[in-house]
Amino acid sequence: MNDNVQDVDGKQFEIGRVMEMIPHRYPMLMIDRVIDVVVNVSAVGVKNVSINEHYFQGHFPQRPVMPGVLIIEAMAQTAAVLVVATLGPESEGKLVYFMSVDDARFRKPVVPGDTAHIHVTKLRHRGNVWKFRGEAWVGDTLCAEATYAAMILDRA
Repeated sequence: MNDNVQDVDGKQFEIGRVMEMIPHRYPMLMIDRVIDVVVNVSAVGVKNVSINEHYFQGHFPQRPVMPGVLIIEAMAQTAAVLVVATLGPESEGKLVYFMSVDDARFRKPVVPGDTAHIHVTKLRHRGNVWKFRGEAWVGDTLCAEATYAAMILDRA
């Protein structure tokens, strides 16, 4: 499948399209693709966690664990793709700034070899402020969850 092709039925964005939609790049791009997009409602980001991730060099060398703040960042990036899918191409590349993170819970470590599915649901949006609920799942196990707000701004 061409990385830039959107699957109309399943609303799916491969990595090439994700990189057109949001400005994040290695080493801060935390999602590999976005699937099950329901415009203005929800989306699922997919993160294939590899031992080659840069943060595993120090978090932790003897027992690698994906940092919780990066799981929340994956939630924000998935939400940003949902925002662009909702607002349309003119919103591509806009910056998303966290305003708040509430009720964050980390229930099980995400480790190399895991595939995390990042489920985000839009709770509301007013102007350029959006609020979401995010959950990170590995298989049938809820690993992390949070509610967060973000402001969408043009690049400077």
